[in-house]
Amino acid sequence: MDQDGRPPLGSSFGAAAVAYAEHRPDYAQAAVRWALGRAPGPRVLDLGAGTGKLTATLLAPGAEVIAVEPDPAMLTELRRALPAVRALPGSAEAIPLPDASVDAVLAGNAMHWFDMDVAGPEMARVLVPDGVLAGLWNVVDDRVDWVAGLAQVSGRAAIGPRDTPTGWRAETAGMHLPRTGVAARFGSPEQAEFRHGQRRSADSLVATLATRAGMLVMPEQEREVTLERIRDFLASRPETARGAFTLPMLTCVLRVRRL
Repeated sequence: MDQDGRPPLGSSFGAAAVAYAEHRPDYAQAAVRWALGRAPGPRVLDLGAGTGKLTATLLAPGAEVIAVEPDPAMLTELRRALPAVRALPGSAEAIPLPDASVDAVLAGNAMHWFDMDVAGPEMARVLVPDGVLAGLWNVVDDRVDWVAGLAQVSGRAAIGPRDTPTGWRAETAGMHLPRTGVAARFGSPEQAEFRHGQRRSADSLVATLATRAGMLVMPEQEREVTLERIRDFLASRPETARGAFTLPMLTCVLRVRRL
């Protein structure tokens, strides 16, 4: 628990594993191809794999995927959805794989939870020389007017600074590994952004935002007030008031190479 008696953000997802699997978006295929573009082979670790959103996308280009996830409820949902994938309990700070066993380590909407001082050497350990480490994040495109309005009324718990393109660039620009010790075996970071979108209705978009970590740890009454404010906004906009629509998004990628 934190000082306010709330569970830590990083451990908040398990209770909503089924909703997370149903409502969270997948990742743009072009973003996954770019993330893997410098990897020397097809063996990929999906680290902090959650319910398998990125795992499923990685299977499309024919990668040999191993998924590692610390939360038992999320891992159960991943195994249910993707029974053919090797899925292991573990964390970025304690990866249950041998040295130099994968060509790429990818993390979908997870790297910001890692303790990089510990996870950095662990990821370097399991990667082959010239292997790729990449974090992928889905963000909403607030360059679109109604999406900017949604971000404003939703508040930081639902759409935080890292959940928009400008905020993502600023927050991840320095999220490369420390330049000393074992982690110095990584090169300079590269950033790229790829257009993406998710078909939603007003109800399903509200359900999606309700799976955000900040929303999951929010007191119930405050959470319901926030979700009702989002519903009212979506009902007021012609783009979202009736039927299905596409939520404009980007899949953003931070990539480094193991030297």
